[in-house]
Amino acid sequence: MEGPINFTVLPRLARKTPTRILFLVMDGLGGCLGKGPTALQASKHPNLDALAARSALGRTIQVLDGITPGSGPGHLALFGYDPLTVDVGRGLLEALGVGADVGPGDVAIRGNLCTVDAEGRVVDRRAGRIPTSQARPLIRQLAEAIPAIDDVMVEFHAGLQHRFAVVLRGPELGPDVDDTDSGEIGRPILSAYARNGAAARTASIADQITRLAQETLAGREVANAVLLRGFAARPEILSYRELAKLSGVAIAAYPAYRGVARLLGMHIVDTIEPGCPVRDEVDALTDVWGDDYDFYFLHVKGTDSAGEDGDLARKAQVIEEVDEQLPRLLALEPDVIVVTGDHATPAPLRAHSWHGVPTILHGPWCEPDAETTFDEEACQRGRLGARLPATALLRLALANAGKLVKYGA
Repeated sequence: MEGPINFTVLPRLARKTPTRILFLVMDGLGGCLGKGPTALQASKHPNLDALAARSALGRTIQVLDGITPGSGPGHLALFGYDPLTVDVGRGLLEALGVGADVGPGDVAIRGNLCTVDAEGRVVDRRAGRIPTSQARPLIRQLAEAIPAIDDVMVEFHAGLQHRFAVVLRGPELGPDVDDTDSGEIGRPILSAYARNGAAARTASIADQITRLAQETLAGREVANAVLLRGFAARPEILSYRELAKLSGVAIAAYPAYRGVARLLGMHIVDTIEPGCPVRDEVDALTDVWGDDYDFYFLHVKGTDSAGEDGDLARKAQVIEEVDEQLPRLLALEPDVIVVTGDHATPAPLRAHSWHGVPTILHGPWCEPDAETTFDEEACQRGRLGARLPATALLRLALANAGKLVKYGA
């Protein structure tokens, strides 16, 4: 990847202008050619096709060829940060996404309420996907029962359904701890394993949280234990304002994506709920459109969820829902619009994949292609190339928006 170039060059070249950039990110947008029609090919999206005909197309690689990105690395790459250089753990993103403060020296953890049997074996890793309304009182109960361990503060933050975040705040904490979740049913909760001496205290505290949580939730048939995953510290990282002189705002319903945006210093619009229609997200974006921000991140989750379920028809339906709302976004007259995804989630694979992500770059100087449709085949032939590093998208967007000065004399 060539992402570190951004850290060296962009702060020197970026300038503040009144032009506005919109990144429309359909999570898991990409499919895999040769396995039947992709969701883009199976859907009708005349507005996206019309935009593609006036734009430059390509397929982006988020990390490296053959490397399947998680959601965090995928979004970091889109925003111009090399995910191989900026290592951001999922626990940090979840914690930031639910509104927790994570400072230097803290350790953030993502957690699941789970169900164990009388022998302590995990029978449901997600506690039957317990409704958020039932899970929140349990997280409050844990917070009251475990406010601290020794001289380390323990903060619990409820998420969606079975999910929650924990922030450890105190001396001598390190993040290099393996998950207590084996990922398998019928096995006991694992002891937290410290991968180095600096993380030994964190592992010990995690084991105590596991024990105390089971004591606190004892007597319940469902959601009677916790799994701890994704131990992470906050890295030193340039904010979007420092990197590219951008004032960003994020319209995203789910914590992990809010977490990435918050890590970079974007404002979070928290008026939308998970599972809301795309039109509600566009409403929220329209409400904040104006002079306060010059970078807008609009995240659509449904494409990824459908892909992971193997539901091609539903993934195509979400794309059509986005297409229906596209004229409203274009009516705002963004100077540059990028339509892309953070990774591919082919429905036949039912998982994230390493395949290139279909991408539209539209701006006043984008050099439109001769393509007239938006799908993987058209993007494969597009001007941006079939293997464009995703970290280059930010530079191209900034250049088209007139936000980069000349490099050198």
